[in-house]
Amino acid sequence: MMKTSKLLLAAGLVLASSSSAAFADDDKIVIGGALSMTGIQAPLDTPGFNGAQVAVKYLNDNGGVLGKKIEFINIDGKSDPVTVGNVAVELIDKGAQVIVAPCDFDFGSPASREAQSADIVGISTCASDPLYSSWSLGDKQFTLSMWNTTMGATAADFALKEKGWKTAYVVTDQFIAYTKSLSKYFVEQFKADGGEILLEDTYTNGDNNFSAQLSRLQALGKKPDVIFVSSYGTDIGVIIRALREVGYDAPVLGGDAYDDPAMHEALGEKFGNDVYFVTHTWMGAGADPEMEKFIGLYKEMFGKDPDTSFVSTGWDTIMMIAQAITAAGTTEGAALAKALEDGNFKLLTGELDYGTAEEGHVPNKAAAVIELKAGKPSFVGWRKPESLPKP
Repeated sequence: MMKTSKLLLAAGLVLASSSSAAFADDDKIVIGGALSMTGIQAPLDTPGFNGAQVAVKYLNDNGGVLGKKIEFINIDGKSDPVTVGNVAVELIDKGAQVIVAPCDFDFGSPASREAQSADIVGISTCASDPLYSSWSLGDKQFTLSMWNTTMGATAADFALKEKGWKTAYVVTDQFIAYTKSLSKYFVEQFKADGGEILLEDTYTNGDNNFSAQLSRLQALGKKPDVIFVSSYGTDIGVIIRALREVGYDAPVLGGDAYDDPAMHEALGEKFGNDVYFVTHTWMGAGADPEMEKFIGLYKEMFGKDPDTSFVSTGWDTIMMIAQAITAAGTTEGAALAKALEDGNFKLLTGELDYGTAEEGHVPNKAAAVIELKAGKPSFVGWRKPESLPKP
């Protein structure tokens, strides 16, 4: 984490932990965050935290919301679901009016459950499992991300319809709901498109040993056209390197967990080729007309360009909350949830239109496809499947 980020985080933690009074008053709107600054979730949540900081400064520099300043107070969820839930309780007890939850169902849902219990809106920056829905979390809970139905289907359509890859080997990390459902929806769509799955295999996060899977793959006697790997954290790089080192040079395809500059660097020029992933946006020209402005604001605050789309999910979450509060005229839970349902939001991560609570608050959204070349990402383009697997 860069020094500036540490300073901002430290300031937020001091404010959140030392104040015995409520956060909120009549002159400000307080948004509470339980994003994880440490642990396995940090590579997804820390960029979102940074993007949120940029959004808060931008809003306050331009008059705030409803004439009030926005204050975003984050307490480290520590990549631990129990801690995340406890953090949300602390923030709500002290007056947080909206909760921002971590970028994953397993890690983030405890925060949204506490928000629902308090009758306030909770939004995950980028949880993509369809479990992150009003069906399972309540009528005031949302995620900014597309669901894995879209992410998996986009990957499958890209593989077969655009690239003509007709056979696939699929590896599913058994780590969390995200990794399991992403493979599930990829497989469903790939088969529906007419593709053949040669083998569905599993992996356990943290094993750092892919030899058993390689043996099963080699026993097939034929090489797949594409390899779909749904994993998390540094294990993605471990798996890709293992495949490449024994001669499997087929394109590798995955989801937004690949959107990690540390993983790209670990693969490097030798192994970081013919790798494609579906994610939230492209942090450069061609993604959105407002991207250049955001990159300038981010660079002004942090001294460098953003290097992952997870940064934009934090900006978008805060900006969308601000738009919905303006439309509702209040932070009251039911009214704010209605404004989110009724709104159509033009974001750095694409245009977003939520379904109703009865429809799960499904986030209707496009996806960005990125390619790694010599360890460097490049933008393939926006994609939105014509049909989706049922969540």
